[in-house]
Amino acid sequence: MTVTEIKTEINKTLENVPEEALADILSYLKQLQSKSSGDIKLATHLRQILTEDSELLEKLAQ
Repeated sequence: MTVTEIKTEINKTLENVPEEALADILSYLKQLQSKSSGDIKLATHLRQILTEDSELLEKLAQ
């Protein structure tokens, strides 16, 4: 997808987001603006690991 296509999809999706969540989304996007691309990649990879290995992490926590 091109950047323009991604932005269009984001705007379409935002149209269906509950009004209560919009302020949180705006805050999150503003936080991303101040992050380096390396920090964003690190956070993305960490989220992926936590999502994929949530069952394993739960077992380790017990």
